[in-house]
Amino acid sequence: MPKVIDYYFAPMSPWSYLGHDRLAGIARKHGAQINVKPVDFGRIFPASGGLPLAKRAPQRQKYRLVELARWRHYLGLPLTIQPKYFPYDAKPASLLIVAVCSQLGNDAAMTVSSAIFKGCWVEERNMADDDELLRIVEAQGYDATALVAAARSQDTLARFEALTDEAMQRDVFGAPTYVYDDELFWGQDRLDFLDRAFERAPTGSAA
Repeated sequence: MPKVIDYYFAPMSPWSYLGHDRLAGIARKHGAQINVKPVDFGRIFPASGGLPLAKRAPQRQKYRLVELARWRHYLGLPLTIQPKYFPYDAKPASLLIVAVCSQLGNDAAMTVSSAIFKGCWVEERNMADDDELLRIVEAQGYDATALVAAARSQDTLARFEALTDEAMQRDVFGAPTYVYDDELFWGQDRLDFLDRAFERAPTGSAA
């Protein structure tokens, strides 16, 4: 049975950024495929009891900054705690990732997603800006004009909405969420549990 990780995330999420490269490493270690699935948490939060950052209690907002600093130090990753362009409209970036995945596959989508994460959280670029997204794709060596055009298509929008529906049906409520063998792992701080899940026999496999 193929090993598959379904990866639900938002390109604006710092937690998705912090876990992105480690997720890729876990997939390589276990010979697993990552299905790249950006989704619309603007739809998911109201249905799951979540709140966008600006509507969370001040205590929670303050503690989030503490946790980001802790994880930055622990992982040794570059991270601007309060970047210039945050929050931003993540839909254009999400649609671009969906288009890349459809046109070029999951590996290319992982690469572009990584560049978008770094664009916001390391380089402080506006990842809602079409020109910036064009430059992101060009820097990866892909046909940026074609991919940005594909991102604006109705087929890509329909795929993005379908991925969001799928996430809601699978009880996804936060970013990032990794699903392996029908088990959810919410948050980059659960990647160790995802790693260990590969050591057991997948559900439905022969004894």
